[in-house]
Amino acid sequence: MRKLLILSVILSVALGIATTAGCARDKKDDEYRSSVLSDLPFVYKMTVQQGNLITEEMVDQLQFGMTKSQVRYLLGTPLLADMFHTNRWDYTYTIERGHEPMVIKRLTVYFQDDALSRIDGAMQPNPERALAAQDEPEVVIKVPDWRDNRGLINRTLTTIGLEPQD
Repeated sequence: MRKLLILSVILSVALGIATTAGCARDKKDDEYRSSVLSDLPFVYKMTVQQGNLITEEMVDQLQFGMTKSQVRYLLGTPLLADMFHTNRWDYTYTIERGHEPMVIKRLTVYFQDDALSRIDGAMQPNPERALAAQDEPEVVIKVPDWRDNRGLINRTLTTIGLEPQD
């Protein structure tokens, strides 16, 4: 009887420890939890892009005083247009290439009286860079005409006088 009591106490303590250990967290809620296998070098992870891709050339074309429709034409529809802050548009672009860490680029444009008044973020307009881009000559690539690259069988048939029909 005494052995049964000791065994039941040990089992209940072990069960209690196991259930409370299952609730323990070693990471914060906002941290990404990945699979153990995803860190192996031979496991393929595809590139994930999200948001509005905004280049320096696009930002260089921004000018203070532009209307909302002009900014939307240049940068696209904002990812976040807050109904409580209608004069603020947020553009966010994230890219995660394979096993590399995620890159986040943010751009926020502010309007005053429906005109662009301020730009915040990683990229700022650079008028000199925009002028340099306009001065670059347009590159024209001449593509050669199509050459008749027939296969061995077609050339042999043509040589003996039997033309293949297309």
